[in-house]
Amino acid sequence: MSTISRTRTTPKRLDLGCAGIVMTPAEFDAVREYDPLYRYELIRGVLTVSPIPAEAEADPNGELEFDLRLYKSTHPEGAALDKTLAERYVPVPNGRRRADRVIWAGLGRLPDPKVDLPTIIVEFVSRPKRDWLRDYEEKRVEYLGLGVSEHWVIDRFQRTLTVFRNPPAEPVELVLDASSVYRTPLLPGFELRLAKLLAIADLWKAQT
Repeated sequence: MSTISRTRTTPKRLDLGCAGIVMTPAEFDAVREYDPLYRYELIRGVLTVSPIPAEAEADPNGELEFDLRLYKSTHPEGAALDKTLAERYVPVPNGRRRADRVIWAGLGRLPDPKVDLPTIIVEFVSRPKRDWLRDYEEKRVEYLGLGVSEHWVIDRFQRTLTVFRNPPAEPVELVLDASSVYRTPLLPGFELRLAKLLAIADLWKAQT
């Protein structure tokens, strides 16, 4: 992830060369053209640019979406899931975070992303240490500070699922190993089987 210091300008198109530009959230939201080989976040008013998610992140994310949508369409309590989307921007103080997956639950209607805060935000950890710190520390503080009910961090390197919860939910931090199945009262009857997602990530690791 690049954050080279740059003088202030307002680009019409975002690409790798824009890393480090100082922007306001409104300026960031106004940009409509992007180099699709990269992903963009506005962190404390500074544009950061990083590669798009690796296959070992994107494929498990897609599988999680499949499981969520299957739950919604087939489980007796699946109506608890309103919607789930991948790669969505989340407004945070003086910035925009790009979440790997957002989940709305319990509204009983189609969410309005401009108004309705996601109930759950999911991040798949990337390899660089700075990305690890971002997913476990920075985003945890920002997402829970917004009022997100749960923040899931799926880590294929540590082979864990960490769930951060907003009080009064207990425990506020839960770490599950690869053999665990996670269940949340926000999605009654849904089961996140971590081993399944890790096995998909491992297929891409074996290929390389």
